[in-house]
Amino acid sequence: MRCTACGAQESRVIDSRLINEGRAIRRRRQCTSCGRRFTTYERIQDFSPLVVKKDLRREPYSRDKIMGGLAKACEKRPVALVDLEALIEDVEKSLFELVDEEVESSRLGEEVMLRLKDVDQVAYIRFASVYRSFKDVGEFMEELRELVGSSGAPAPESGKE
Repeated sequence: MRCTACGAQESRVIDSRLINEGRAIRRRRQCTSCGRRFTTYERIQDFSPLVVKKDLRREPYSRDKIMGGLAKACEKRPVALVDLEALIEDVEKSLFELVDEEVESSRLGEEVMLRLKDVDQVAYIRFASVYRSFKDVGEFMEELRELVGSSGAPAPESGKE
C-alpha cells in the first residue's frame, strides 16, 4: 500500500479487524519510511452488476460513486462515515440478493434515499434534490411537506397568506 503522506510503497500492518459482519477487513498500517499511520479496507468483490441509467446506458456499479453522492449530501452534517458505510452495505445486501446482472439506477437511488431519510433528514433532502432533479420550488416544497408530515414536525410555510 502506498503511504498517504510520503507515497512510499512499504508499510506494515499493525492491526486488522473484521467489519460489516465479516464481509470486510479494516487494516491499520504504518509507513516504514515516515511512520505515518493510515487505514485501508478490503472487501470481497463478488460481482458487479450493471446499473441501467435513465437513458438506458449501462455502467458497472460503483460503491465509490454512491459514497461520493452521500458525502456531498452529508457535508457539514453530523453523520459518521461508519453510518454511511453501513447504509451502503444495507443497500448492496438488499439489492444484490434480488438482482442477477442489472439494477435500474432509479431503484438504486430510491433504496439509498429510503435509508438516508432515517440517518439525516437534511442530507436526505440534499440527496433527493440532486437525484430527483426537482423541476421547480413547488416540487421541492412538496417533498419537504411529505418529510415533515412523516416526522410529526410543523410543516414549512408556503409564503402565501
